[in-house]
Amino acid sequence: MTAARRTEPQAALIGSGTAYTLLAALGFAAVSTLTSLALAEHVSLYTVLTWRYVLGAIVMVSWIGTRNYPRMPWREAARFIVLGGGGQALLVGMALSSLRYISAATLAFLFYTYPAWVTLVQAVRGAERLTWRRVLALALSFGGIVVIVIAPVLDKATGASGTLTSVTVGLSVADGALRGVALALGAAIVYGLYIPLMGWMQKDHKVSVTSAYGKIGSALCFLILAVGDRSFTTSMSTTAWGAIVALTLFSTVMPSVFFLMGLMRLGPVRTAIVSTVEPFLTAMLGALVLHQPVTPRLIAGGAMIVAAVVLLQFRRERVA
Repeated sequence: MTAARRTEPQAALIGSGTAYTLLAALGFAAVSTLTSLALAEHVSLYTVLTWRYVLGAIVMVSWIGTRNYPRMPWREAARFIVLGGGGQALLVGMALSSLRYISAATLAFLFYTYPAWVTLVQAVRGAERLTWRRVLALALSFGGIVVIVIAPVLDKATGASGTLTSVTVGLSVADGALRGVALALGAAIVYGLYIPLMGWMQKDHKVSVTSAYGKIGSALCFLILAVGDRSFTTSMSTTAWGAIVALTLFSTVMPSVFFLMGLMRLGPVRTAIVSTVEPFLTAMLGALVLHQPVTPRLIAGGAMIVAAVVLLQFRRERVA
């Protein structure tokens, strides 16, 4: 009886932590869909992202103002603005630029290969050994890329007749998609490098404080780009503004809070595993809202990539 009573609070923590993590995953999963809705209103990507991070920074700074956090030295704050915000702007810009060429679901699954890229880089540097578990995870992850990307390209390239002409036409058709794939995988690689950088910079600072500085930096980067290509505007349709506000609140600020609440209750390993539903939620939203096709090949390749992520997380749990 005593043991049962002891497990009840733990079960409640796991339940609430899972719920918070799922809400965070849903919010993050909606980024591609909400961005696509705003872009459909003839607004540039740089303008959408400028307003997303300006509004996000305002919300975060306002919230921090109600807390009694110690003031961060200016030099450290500048590092988070330049490196944290600049790095975030680079990976987000690359990832969402790929939506011109590939579906939201394809972007989500390809971006989720970032743990495999981290593992590969660490192995090349000699920082981690390539155990059988890591090799299997890498094989699953890169096998998923082949299933999602290379096989469909070859199908288009060979065409129905398999002649040289059909190969040329097929490769031309696939060229745009390959640009999107390159942007998505590039964003995953940048994110794989960004995570340890932020971990090193974070030290003893509050996550909410460093996140606010990062959003300020990202807002400045996208504002410079939007002004530079003369696309910055405040004159947008109600639909565009609605998508941007939703992007700010439901896919930027709130998911960050929910993710941290889930992390505090579940720990890093369980949180990471529960979060693997995110690309599947992205695929569902893309299909329901944007009417983008979700093929069995895409789901199969995505499942291989997600299985690799779970495998790497179980490995970390054993080490811990």
